Parts: sequence; C-alpha cells; structure tokens
Amino acid sequence: MNQYTQGRWNRQVHRVRQCRRQMVEDQDLCLTRLLPREQVETALERHQVRYRERLYTPLLTIWTFLYQVLAADQSCRAAVARLLAFLCVGGEGPGSAKTDPYCKARQRLPEKLLADLARTSGAQLQHQVPPTELLGGRPIKIVDGATVSMPDTPANQKAYPQQSGQKAGLGFPILRLVGLIGLSSGAVLAVALGPYQGKQTGETALLRQLLDRLDRGDVLLGDAIFSNYWTIALLLERGVDLVSRHDGKRRVDFRQGQRLGRRDHVVLWHKPARPPWMSPELYDRLPETLRIRQQSVEVSQKGFRCRRLLLVTTLLDPQVYSREDLATAFRCRWHAELDLRSIKHVMQMDVLRCKSPAMVRKEIWMHLLAYNLIRTLMAQAAATVGVCPRDLSFKGTLQTLVAFAAAGWSCPERSNDLYAAVLRAVATHRVNDRPDRVEPRAVKRRPKEHVYLNEPRPIAKARLLNAT
Repeated sequence: MNQYTQGRWNRQVHRVRQCRRQMVEDQDLCLTRLLPREQVETALERHQVRYRERLYTPLLTIWTFLYQVLAADQSCRAAVARLLAFLCVGGEGPGSAKTDPYCKARQRLPEKLLADLARTSGAQLQHQVPPTELLGGRPIKIVDGATVSMPDTPANQKAYPQQSGQKAGLGFPILRLVGLIGLSSGAVLAVALGPYQGKQTGETALLRQLLDRLDRGDVLLGDAIFSNYWTIALLLERGVDLVSRHDGKRRVDFRQGQRLGRRDHVVLWHKPARPPWMSPELYDRLPETLRIRQQSVEVSQKGFRCRRLLLVTTLLDPQVYSREDLATAFRCRWHAELDLRSIKHVMQMDVLRCKSPAMVRKEIWMHLLAYNLIRTLMAQAAATVGVCPRDLSFKGTLQTLVAFAAAGWSCPERSNDLYAAVLRAVATHRVNDRPDRVEPRAVKRRPKEHVYLNEPRPIAKARLLNAT
C-alpha cells in the first residue's frame, strides 16, 4: 500500500469512527438514554460480534434498525435515507443511498444478540416498575399468543407454511408467537416463535419453552387454553401460580370438593394418561393429583359478551385471594391483547417485510426491543408525574419519540433540555379513563373494493399477456 492509498484509508477510518461517535454518542437524543451504548457493547462482546472498520458497525446497524422499525415507513430505503440525512446534518458527505451495505450489515447481526437485547431491556424495565397491588402485590405476568404474516417466498413458506386451507400461491407464510408480558410495566419479557401449524407448535407447547423465564412467586394470567393439567403441574413445579378460564373439558360440579363459598370450591384433578410429546421421566416426576380452585364469576356489566366466567386457579386460600380479587386480576389479562395490538398494528409488525426466515425473526426481535424502549420511556415519564405507566398513551409516546429524535440531531448541545421536554410531552398523553367501555366489534369505514387474486400471480400475469 503506497503513501497516498494509506492516507486515503486512514481518512476513511477516521470518518467512520467520527460518524459512529456522533451518531450513537453525541447527537442521538433518546435511544442512547433508553438503550445505553455500554449495554449494547457488553452484549456485542458477550456474543463475540465484531465487524471490520466500516460505516455500518454493529452499533450503528442496531441504531439504524431501531429507527427503521419505529418509523412510519419501515422500508430499508427510508432507513438509509434517514441515515444520510443525519450525516448531512452532522457535516459529513451525503454518502451512498444504496441499501445493499445496510441490508448485508443487518444479515451479519446474530439473532441471539437481538433476542438478548430485547429480553434484557424488558427485564430491566420489569425491575424498575413496582408490581400492582393485586393478589397481595405478587408479580403478575400475562401469557398470550398472536400470529404475523410475511412475504410469500419459498424460504418463508418452508419455515412457516401458510394455512392448509389456502391454495398454493394464494396464501402467505404465517408465524405464531407466544409472549410473557409484565402486567405493571407492559414489558415483553420473553417470546417463543414457531410455525402456525404442525406438531408442538401450539400456544401451550410454545409456553413450555418459556417456563424458565418465570420466577418463583410469579402469578401467570392466561386464557382457557392454558388451564390444562400439564401446564399447571409444570408451573407449580417452578413455584408459579396460575389464574385462567376453565377450558370446558372437565365437568364442574360445585356440590363436590372443599366448599369455599357460593360457587367456589377446591377439587382434585387426577393425572391423565401420558401425552405423546411427554417423556416417561417427566410423566413420572409430575404429581398424581392437583388441588385446583374453581369459581364462577357473574359479569353484571351491560354490553359485555360474557355473562358468566368459570375461573381456574392454584391460589387456594380464600382469605388471601378473594373471589373479587381473582376476578379483577383475570380481567387485567385483557392488557395483553392491548399490548399485542400496539406491537402488531401501531408498530406495524402484523405484516413483516423480510424475505428469509432468519431475517423475519430478527425483524420480530427488533420490534420487541423497540417496544420495550418505548415502554421504558413511558415509565420514566409516568414517574415524573406520579402516575401508572399504563395510564399513558403508547401511540402518543411513539409519535413523540420519533419527532423529538429528529429534532435532537440538529441540536445536540440541548439534548438534556430536549429530553426533559420529551418526558413532559409523553406525560401529557394520558389514556382516557373509560371503565366498562362498550363498543361494537365492527368498523364504520368500508375498505376499497378490490377483486381478490384467485390464482397464483405468475399464472394471472401470463393469462393477461396471452389475452386476445
């Protein structure tokens, strides 16, 4: 390498380092406060992620990826354009608008790294926000499942097949996820991913992958699908209690068992035959019977679809856990539906963009990391005014974060004042207190009418070209 080439290389390395420092240390208003650079670098070192000197270092790639999933336009072209705009504001050259280097940098990020960052951010937030006063102040976590779709590519179809009832070429690959969400903080603590159909792909099977993420003393809120013998036995083995709806498979007779009150009793559930997925060793380890509390809850609110709930729980003491407390706690399970709606629709994760299974999973983890950072910002803003983080608007926080982050690029010297303004703005976006709100499950605005594609697109295009 001659002297001219060496000098040019040194100038390029200096430019990369300067851009990286400005991007993730000096001028980023919000993300470095919500996701400290030291935390990311520690995770990079833990997963042994190293790039050679280039513009898209791991730190800068994660930064750009985060803002991509936060933006209204989540295309790679828009993400690169946002980076170029930042470079120009910082006095750097415009750089290249090609998306190839950024896409390759995203592919080099390990999936385990992004999953680690998402889970760590959720755990940190969960420790910062105190638990609710429900059920004696015990930590309450919610389990719920959802599905997302992705581009119809051969690789995605192989890993996450479309629904069996759809014709080939007309459906989209579909992925099922089951997550654990903290009730008090709203943080996503862990997620298990799998295909929508096939053996060991149901919500209960995915929950078994997350049991190690539960702590002794937790209370888990779940829907009726989780109120089966095996799930309850595995939870009790880890010191975790369950509150869920009855799945309707076992006959309930309140004249039997230990009576605790009106339509409230404790009964014995006997161990069923070993299912095919369970090993003989695990089957022998689980208890022969379980003491289960069953109670019927009347729903008196007008407009609610359900008039009576049959709850199943392992919280057996009626003096500590009254029927009213259990009913109130189970009603909080609806927060998981709202949180998943925020992730899928507000953050646009319901339809993913990536064309390979590995990148699809990375895209999901990055959405969850961004979601937890937004929840962290909500918790910080709520602490300044003494309210619960769930009293603040998620969408309002997202809009404020994106707007102020762009303003912080051009005013790095005022970052402290701007961040204080962010907290004040977020704290004003309160969710209206509408108890027992009743709305029809329907929309007024009609979508535009389009003819549905009833044959694979290549066949439809060929037919149009061959039309006489």
